[in-house]
Amino acid sequence: MIPRLKERYEQEVRPALIERFGYTNVWQAPRVLKVSVNMGVEGAKESFDSLESAMKELAMITGQRPAITRARKSVASFGIRAGQAIGCRVTLRRARMWEFLDRLLNVAMPRIRDFRGLSANSFDGRGNYSVGLTDQLVFPELGYDDIEQARGMDIAIVTSATTDEEARALLELLGLPLERPAADEVQQEQEATVN
Repeated sequence: MIPRLKERYEQEVRPALIERFGYTNVWQAPRVLKVSVNMGVEGAKESFDSLESAMKELAMITGQRPAITRARKSVASFGIRAGQAIGCRVTLRRARMWEFLDRLLNVAMPRIRDFRGLSANSFDGRGNYSVGLTDQLVFPELGYDDIEQARGMDIAIVTSATTDEEARALLELLGLPLERPAADEVQQEQEATVN
């Protein structure tokens, strides 16, 4: 069965991108390549139990077993040695990626308290977008009884777009709720382009 968001991409989003940017080939249209979810675990160096519970939570959210991330080099001020476990990560592709994105955009984002949209400044200049969540409870797979403590996570959406403009168009058409600039900022930008 084709994931709902992938079907929407193929039927609505890709034709809209081809029309907007004037691509001559279907494969020129930007697409989502992978989604990387990273969770740093604060107490991982003291006890393996907190890392294990974080891995279990991340597996419940993503549907894939996470890999342990280890420190590349020692940092004395943080009390970290090279090779020490400091978190976990998951890289999602294909159907799991589309299912996760669908749940993130349509279920988790609306559950964030006082949510006014994601920052439009989180593009990296190469067509990729990063977002940080402060609490894993926005995902419906987890309940208050399932978590040990509130942990945040970083989500990186990697696209085949070459520019941020193309990536922004792709993600907005998929349903990523980017915040709109305030009316004052828009007016200042318009005045700056006129002058």
